[in-house]
Amino acid sequence: MEVILTKDVEGIGKSGTVVKVKDGFARNFLLLQNLAVLVTSGNMKNLQESKVRSQQKEEKAKKTAEELKTKIAALSLTIAVLTQEEKDKLYANITAVEVQKALSDEGIEIDKKAILMEEPIKALGIYQVPLRLHPEVTGEVKVWIVKK
Repeated sequence: MEVILTKDVEGIGKSGTVVKVKDGFARNFLLLQNLAVLVTSGNMKNLQESKVRSQQKEEKAKKTAEELKTKIAALSLTIAVLTQEEKDKLYANITAVEVQKALSDEGIEIDKKAILMEEPIKALGIYQVPLRLHPEVTGEVKVWIVKK
């Protein structure tokens, strides 16, 4: 029996694919759990339309990420921190949370998981912090760590 998967099913396929499975598996599991629908002309048409919509949505998200990348590339963040007087050593490390807060102060909202810092910043200076704005779009923001 051929069915169209409506959700990802491990070992069977991804959402939106047409797969051939045994009749009992389709009737007793996939169809009952709303994980699949039967292959009909109407369902195939819905599948094609949803693929077109998701592709358009993906293109729009990528375009938005590209625009954000150019905006961030021109940006320079300054984070003022407390330091020890004699060594200019930071009292606290600068993590993705502080970078996210500095970006939000500039009006750019980014999830902290999108900030790809391998390790926290531990000294004064200028750093390039990588960002993943979209699965296909990455950018960098310049961060200045200065004394308070």
